[in-house]
Amino acid sequence: MTLIAEPRTAPALRWGILGAGNIAGHFTDALHAETESRAVAVGSRNQDKAARWAAAHGVETVHGSYDALVDDPQVDVVYVATPHSEHREHALLAIAAGKHVLVEKAFTRNAVEAREVLDAARAAGVFVMEAMWTRFLPHVQALHQVIDSGEIGEVVSVFADHGQAFPLDPSSRLFAPELAGGALLDLGVYPVSFAHDLLGAPRSVHAVGQLTDTGVDGQIGIVLDYGDRTQATLSTTLWAKTPTTAAITGTDGTITVEGSFYAPSRFTVTRRDGRVWTFDRPTPHGLQFEAAEVARRIAEGATESPRITWQQTLEVMTTMDTIREQIGLRYPGE
Repeated sequence: MTLIAEPRTAPALRWGILGAGNIAGHFTDALHAETESRAVAVGSRNQDKAARWAAAHGVETVHGSYDALVDDPQVDVVYVATPHSEHREHALLAIAAGKHVLVEKAFTRNAVEAREVLDAARAAGVFVMEAMWTRFLPHVQALHQVIDSGEIGEVVSVFADHGQAFPLDPSSRLFAPELAGGALLDLGVYPVSFAHDLLGAPRSVHAVGQLTDTGVDGQIGIVLDYGDRTQATLSTTLWAKTPTTAAITGTDGTITVEGSFYAPSRFTVTRRDGRVWTFDRPTPHGLQFEAAEVARRIAEGATESPRITWQQTLEVMTTMDTIREQIGLRYPGE
């Protein structure tokens, strides 16, 4: 089985971190531990918060505004790690400054906003990618190799779930409609993107769900139809910690991915003929693989990654728009 290139072999980039939150901290720690790139600056509307964050993650330059961050001449690429509701604005800000951009998932609130960001990137000639780190992890790359080799035959079904238990907190971004909170954009994007990665855009979407007391989605069940005899069954919830596993079943066998399927994990192949084997490559961190992809593509002059193209990001956003429409969820200002 072909192993993917080590992140440390990717060219070095100077990153600017837009948003001093938890995911930005995890990204920066992985960047510093596993690649030759460095986060050289962080920007936040709260300079004191940014200074504390910078001290905790080894970042030297602190900016008290997002404008100052994107205008910093030492920054090659901007990582947008603010709430979903702000992704469009902050990605456009970085693009207007001529910076390459990695935007946390979900890419934007909806497909209309995603298209606006990508059109701006196209006009500016800069690299932009959705930070769906799962697509770049070793076990997912290996999954594709197993499926492409015909090991499990024709894929008939994909299952994936992502649920985490969060107590109701109206002050949390997860429960705030104005910040595009809810299960789907924060958690459900993983199983939706996983199904898309394996099967492409669905022929039709069928979803049922329930809203929280604050008006965001608390739980959703999703079936994606791919015609003939292939479908994906997905679920997401804010109300319980689910197994967060995945399974791909084909006519000749099944691949079972242990939880958390979207993070560095292992999988077992069970064939109809009785042969069973396991892929297990221990991987620290995980976010370094998407960072390395950004560095390699920028070095070659590309504006998008073949592992998550602009069109694929639009297709995932369109699927999630349809899911939200079916459960009756709109965000303020849409």
